[in-house]
Amino acid sequence: MKAADVHELEDGELVEHIKTTRRELFGLRFQHATGELENTAGLGTTKKDLARALTVARQRGLTTSS
Repeated sequence: MKAADVHELEDGELVEHIKTTRRELFGLRFQHATGELENTAGLGTTKKDLARALTVARQRGLTTSS
């Protein structure tokens, strides 16, 4: 998701996107550790997507628990 798309999300959608992206990142890390992950570039992409969303959430003053 691009930065402009993240900025356009409503607060509730942004928090939900963060939760979903964290779950996705966990799954990718697990697949990588077990050797099942073929596209390792997805890890970096997902990390950057999560960082963008967390940055926007911090700018808005939202609390996102792990």
